[in-house]
Formats: sequence, structure tokens, C-alpha cells
Amino acid sequence: MKTAKDYLEAANADVPKMSAADAIAKHAAGQGVFIDVRDSADINESGTIKGAHRIPRGMIEFRADPAVEALYDAVFQKDAEIYLICGAGGQAALSGKTLKDMGYTNVTNIGGFSGWKDAGGPTEA
Repeated sequence: MKTAKDYLEAANADVPKMSAADAIAKHAAGQGVFIDVRDSADINESGTIKGAHRIPRGMIEFRADPAVEALYDAVFQKDAEIYLICGAGGQAALSGKTLKDMGYTNVTNIGGFSGWKDAGGPTEA
């Protein structure tokens, strides 16, 4: 039987991680799609990356699957640079693993929002 730790270890092994500073540089250059996978209550409390898409982890599969026409979000393109953020990095890793399993090839975990904010990344409410 698998545990949460097992799933997180597998996700961290499969999804590359990027420092906040490097992610901020990508954002400043207009590269990639930034997605905050936290729920709206957490985002409302702390804010998020400026211009980030807000797609909760529980909706990733539905929003990333073009076959689910009613829920699919066109920001999901199989070859797009996708940068995921959450509260501490765990949900971003798990979401990234899901996207990779769905055929997305360029998915990166940029960790927790506090790291982004502390590094001076642009934010919005």
C-alpha cells in the first residue's frame, strides 16, 4: 500500500524543481505558463504570482484534458513551459507528476509561494 510520502517522493523524483530566482527570471522574460495550484482561500489570503492561472490541484486533470471539453483550459498545451507553485511545493510536485503522466513534457515545480514572495517575485491579490 502506498502512502502520501511515497506519492510525494515519486513526484519529486519525476518533476524538476527550479529556484524562485530562476523562476522569477523566466516570468520577467515572459516565458512559460505560471499556475498556482492552491485553493482559492489560500490564494485570497496570501496573493499569488502576478498573472498566474489559478487552477486548484483537484481540478488539474479536468482542466488539462482536452477531451473534457466543458472544463478544459487552453493554457494547457503539451509542449508549453509550465511552472507550478503552491504553499510549500508538495501540491505543485504532485500536480506536476499528474501533468507529466498526462503527456505534458515541460513541467517544473517552483516550490512555495512564500519563496517566490521572499525572492521579490511580482505578486497580485
